[in-house]
Amino acid sequence: MSPTRAPPPPRRLPLLFPPPLLLLLLAAALPAAEATLHPVDYLALQSIRLALSDLPGSRFFASWDFTADPCGFPGISCSSSSRVVTLALGDPRAGAPGLSGAFPSAAISKLSALASLSLVPGRVTGSLSPAVTALPSLRFLALSGNLLSGALPLAFSPALRTVDLSHNGFSGGVPPSLLQLRELRTLVLSHNALAGGIPAVRAPLVHLDLRGNRLSGGIPPLPPTLVYLSLASNRLSGRVGGVIRHLPRLAFLDLGRNWFSGEVPGELFAFRIRYLQLRNNAFSGELRPAGRVPAGATVDLSHNALSGRVPAELAGAGEVYLNGNRLGGEVPREVAAAAEDGRMRVLFLQDNFLTGIAVGGVPASAAVCAHWNCVVPPPAVVSACPAKGGRGRRRPPAQCGGRRG
Repeated sequence: MSPTRAPPPPRRLPLLFPPPLLLLLLAAALPAAEATLHPVDYLALQSIRLALSDLPGSRFFASWDFTADPCGFPGISCSSSSRVVTLALGDPRAGAPGLSGAFPSAAISKLSALASLSLVPGRVTGSLSPAVTALPSLRFLALSGNLLSGALPLAFSPALRTVDLSHNGFSGGVPPSLLQLRELRTLVLSHNALAGGIPAVRAPLVHLDLRGNRLSGGIPPLPPTLVYLSLASNRLSGRVGGVIRHLPRLAFLDLGRNWFSGEVPGELFAFRIRYLQLRNNAFSGELRPAGRVPAGATVDLSHNALSGRVPAELAGAGEVYLNGNRLGGEVPREVAAAAEDGRMRVLFLQDNFLTGIAVGGVPASAAVCAHWNCVVPPPAVVSACPAKGGRGRRRPPAQCGGRRG
């Protein structure tokens, strides 16, 4: 009896299709709606949907039905090559509840053609991965009003033009690489827990908002392209004239609630400034405006250590707050007249050392306060002052003896 022969090994069939073609065939085998989107992007959107949920009252994901074409989902737009280019997560209407869950960095990073990523305010947690911020085509990134935390990434797409990561819990420092981007125009990192100094700014920013953090040190040189600058409510200090006077396009400046000192740059008043907020600092010296304030502007220099006289160049402003300083002398007739005819809606002069306040009458639409100076405020001023602004008291004569404006 001849020995049993082992069966021959199974024959290997040749690979009929190379891997890229095989991937396309697999995509073609999916339902027709799925085949319209690149398979990698299709799986990434599924992962994003699993990671995030609607908060009570939100129905953003209600129509994310993957038996339909994902390019038609709310918040999604696709390119002609069937790649996701816009991902806007959450209902953008005012008052919408937003989303919850863990921020799906790994899934979003698979969307290699993504140009715009946004997330409405909600309760999304987690950190922000550099795999997301460095997506090569990313131009718009807005994730404000959530519970994101941790350090900001160090790598960012060179195509970024707008970054808004405000009202989260990011900590650590402001990444220097972020302020070097050549295309960046708008940067909003306000209301986080960022600390340390402000790095050198090379980006041609138009809008920079870093308020409500724990930043310290001085202000570095800033690009002359800036129109909007807010550094309020930090721990910044030093003099600002050397930086601010080189920003002639400024229309909005808020440096309030810091530790800045020295004189207020006179050039500011010659800019097209519409909102000037320097309150609660340590600015001192006389106000020497280099020009007249634009009509209707808001000027808040309250709670500093400014001395000298009230400048007549403020007469065109709509709201003026000079309370809590060391100003003396008489209020200029131009300023008083602006308050009397209602062009200046607010004029707060209380807690100074003024010796003359010739305001004869104030319309009901205006608020003028001047208590705790070296003269009794006129009756018209007392009656127009809100209760929190005082009710006509003057400084004791011992505090005013020999004082000049």
